[in-house]
Amino acid sequence: MKYVDVKEVFAEIPDEITLAISISGCPIRCPGCHSQYLWDDAGEELTVEVLSSLLTGHAGISCLCFMGGDQDPAEVNHLARWVKEHSRVRTAWYSGRGRLASEIELAHFDYVKLGPYDERRGPINRLTTNQVLYRVRDGEMEDITSRFWKKSVIGL
Repeated sequence: MKYVDVKEVFAEIPDEITLAISISGCPIRCPGCHSQYLWDDAGEELTVEVLSSLLTGHAGISCLCFMGGDQDPAEVNHLARWVKEHSRVRTAWYSGRGRLASEIELAHFDYVKLGPYDERRGPINRLTTNQVLYRVRDGEMEDITSRFWKKSVIGL
């Protein structure tokens, strides 16, 4: 499994400073995808050594998010387990699948986003989205997608 880039982001996981790792080789290929460069098998191998270096180089993060990896969910699971065993950083996975892959063990994740991008329904910050972000607690998945939706304030 290869990655193309990493970015510290603030909007992918609510209340977290997240290091987003963009994984290439996406088999989902959603129409209207804003990251079509991730469809190709490009970049460098994502290994535990790379993760160790990334965690050391981004000491202020509170969460590490695998952006993709649907071509090898067992490897995503393996790497998330390693992060859990070797750091205090929370873990997340953005998957384009409609449901959780059988290779994923929830014990290794704090957040999981499921759902392919659907142009007609919009991104996760739209009320019409088909994508769902779950907070994982005690092996249960709690839908927290509404955290992305702006609330209107009367009088402002």
